[in-house]
Amino acid sequence: MTERQRQKRDRYKKRLDMYYAAEEAVLLGQEYRIGTRSLKKADLATIRAAIDELEDEIAALEDPGGKRYAGRFLPRDI
Repeated sequence: MTERQRQKRDRYKKRLDMYYAAEEAVLLGQEYRIGTRSLKKADLATIRAAIDELEDEIAALEDPGGKRYAGRFLPRDI
């Protein structure tokens, strides 16, 4: 893993921690109701989608195998 990949992974981990905290805040009731109107400070579905995306990105960066593809090359004499 290169230094740039490590820095990117660390940034993703910090963001992931923030999203975990946001998810917890929403789950603990960060919604307000006044009469018939309600206000929610964050959307739980959006937070969870971001968490899934960041977890996938971190896993891809930490996977030493990475996305390596072997291709075939067939030389042709034309």
